[in-house]
Amino acid sequence: MEASFKQENTTDKTERYNVFLKQLSSLIENETHEVSVLANVSAALKEAFGFFWVGFYLVEGDTLILGPFQGSVACYSIRKGKGVCGTAWSKKETLVVPNVDEFPGHIACSSLSRSEIVVPIFSKNEVKGVLDIDSDMLAAFDEIDKKYLEQVAKLLGKQLYG
Repeated sequence: MEASFKQENTTDKTERYNVFLKQLSSLIENETHEVSVLANVSAALKEAFGFFWVGFYLVEGDTLILGPFQGSVACYSIRKGKGVCGTAWSKKETLVVPNVDEFPGHIACSSLSRSEIVVPIFSKNEVKGVLDIDSDMLAAFDEIDKKYLEQVAKLLGKQLYG
């Protein structure tokens, strides 16, 4: 299946996310292989929005393990409650960080990362992993990103983990 997620003809972020969600639903429909789905979703998000880094960390015991991603090399593992990803996991909530240098305990996997959003992926109130997106610009993420990326995570949770 060949699909293009580039949306160069629209500048409205809400509209771009709505189009993306429709395309994403079609892309992952009937697919259940975790790595394959997450690999394509990270590629689709990067292509559609041009994010600096986008990927997934998956829960294994008390650690998040690097999963499929698009961007420069990343940290292999993150302990629960550590950094933005581990904190979003332990709090079971989305974290929007306008300036990663001001986040207590931030783990700098890339010195070029300036802001970040991390969205937990749930199955029956249990975090299975997190969607992690970094920007090389300060304050790149807002409530619109939070709202729609939570919908992406919800769709993934339902598709992959029931």
